[in-house]
Amino acid sequence: MAKRAFNTIVIKVGSSSLTTSDGKLDLVNLKKIVTEIAALVKAGKKIILVTSGSIVCGAEKLGLGKPKTIPEKQAAAAVGQSRLMRQYEKAFEEFGLTVAQILITRDAIADRERYLNARNTFNTLLTEKVVPIVNENDTVAIEEIKIGDNDNLAALTASLIGADLLVLLTDVDGFYMKNEEGIPYFAAEIKEINKEVESAAGQPSTQLGTGGMITKLQAGKVCADAGVYMAIINSRKEGLLQQLVEGKQVGTIFLPKESKLDGRKRWLVHGLKTEGALIIDAGAETALLKNGKSLLPVGIKAVQGKFQAGALVAIADEDEKELARGLVNLSSKELLEVIGKKDVGEAVHRDNLVIL
Repeated sequence: MAKRAFNTIVIKVGSSSLTTSDGKLDLVNLKKIVTEIAALVKAGKKIILVTSGSIVCGAEKLGLGKPKTIPEKQAAAAVGQSRLMRQYEKAFEEFGLTVAQILITRDAIADRERYLNARNTFNTLLTEKVVPIVNENDTVAIEEIKIGDNDNLAALTASLIGADLLVLLTDVDGFYMKNEEGIPYFAAEIKEINKEVESAAGQPSTQLGTGGMITKLQAGKVCADAGVYMAIINSRKEGLLQQLVEGKQVGTIFLPKESKLDGRKRWLVHGLKTEGALIIDAGAETALLKNGKSLLPVGIKAVQGKFQAGALVAIADEDEKELARGLVNLSSKELLEVIGKKDVGEAVHRDNLVIL
């Protein structure tokens, strides 16, 4: 990997890195990870830690085994979050470092004002050399406001603060591609997350641990748009984190796009959930992709889903391939009344539209 200055770094620790073989919190590995993070902070790096493990901690305390229902998981998270934070606080205190707990749900990211407030909070904590510890608020999260996994939460956090690097600490050495015979091989660098890469992640392999790679590729796409490098490395091997930050070849590195989206467009694409879709004709596709125009109702062929004005919708071609996303000026009901018509205003203004 080419030398690059990684100064602001988001580090995500997966459940597998914090769980022993008998399903308990792995304090030995937690302390190892904290030791490596503390060394980076002491070296002047700004570190945000995104951690899994609250449900494991709570289930262990409550004697639940592996929680299955949503209420069981939320109860375990409520008990486990404070236990997990206590262990992190104790571990970081040994190095004279203060931690802060930040619990997030998607609605905090979807609301633009709260999104900016969250960024200001992170920046203030980092300036004060505090280590923010982030987790999804599993205790109250429901489907509508749930991010769903900490890979994506970590990527959204990296995008939010404009990080240089996202590190996914896991129980495998990196990402595995497949050759023409379908045999997996280790990939040190991924330049673009294309169909070939997605296909490799879509074939779970217990031996190589690729079952959890799909969400990591989703995180990689968020990072690519935000101009953030992403790496997958093994959490249980000594010194890898330090080597990675020093620019050495460790694990798998995912390269960002050369031209990243600006902050507001990143928020539009990744901070919000799409609530419907607009199918457009070839003329509208040319106007959007080649001429940089707004989307007009005359170019819309179909409206999918029910949504209000101001919702984020996918914009797709006649084969339903997604081309862009944008905030609509009209509700789905209003759009159905004007599709195919001229001189009725804009369906999606160019300023509120992102080409994918």
